[in-house]
Amino acid sequence: MHYTIFNTPVINLFLRGLSLFCLKILGWKTVGQLPEISKYVIIFAPHTSNWDVLYGVFVAFTLKLDACYLAKKELFRWPFGPLMKWLGGIPIDRTTPGHTVNQMIQKFNESERFVLAIAPEGTRRKVEYWKSGFYHIVEGAHVPILPGFLDYASKKGGVGPCIHPTGDIYRDMQTIQDFYTTIKGKNPDQTSPAAVFLKT
Repeated sequence: MHYTIFNTPVINLFLRGLSLFCLKILGWKTVGQLPEISKYVIIFAPHTSNWDVLYGVFVAFTLKLDACYLAKKELFRWPFGPLMKWLGGIPIDRTTPGHTVNQMIQKFNESERFVLAIAPEGTRRKVEYWKSGFYHIVEGAHVPILPGFLDYASKKGGVGPCIHPTGDIYRDMQTIQDFYTTIKGKNPDQTSPAAVFLKT
């Protein structure tokens, strides 16, 4: 088992209590429930502000989410490597994106329980297209997508229902886009459309 801050006994209970307290003080509520399955990719959108990280962590602990995330390998250099891994980080080489997809598919196939968190926009700035890596991972690993969100308009954060990939990326991205239609990020003008660029 990969021990992280999200599943370390006592610490995770303390941080969940702290997260519940902070969200209440800030006037936020969590909605939705995590699926009772052992493997899936949870995406978080829209990502328009650095505040998303703080609120996202609060919501993650409140929902008892035990997930890992991808980070550039340079952040795992000594002496920060063990800390980054304990925080749930998985090192990736951004110069070889195709390798990352295959690496994550293999990780899913080898694990009895594994949840991967991804922000498909890849940045808090507005972009024309989402990165499509998350879709290729779920399709290759045969796992569903769980849409996660932070709606600053209603001060609600949480998750929606699982979306099972059909193999038709256009159809599936439309389903995802429909889910996020009413979700407002902290900076709405920075929201990127739920669409991916496909080479022809």
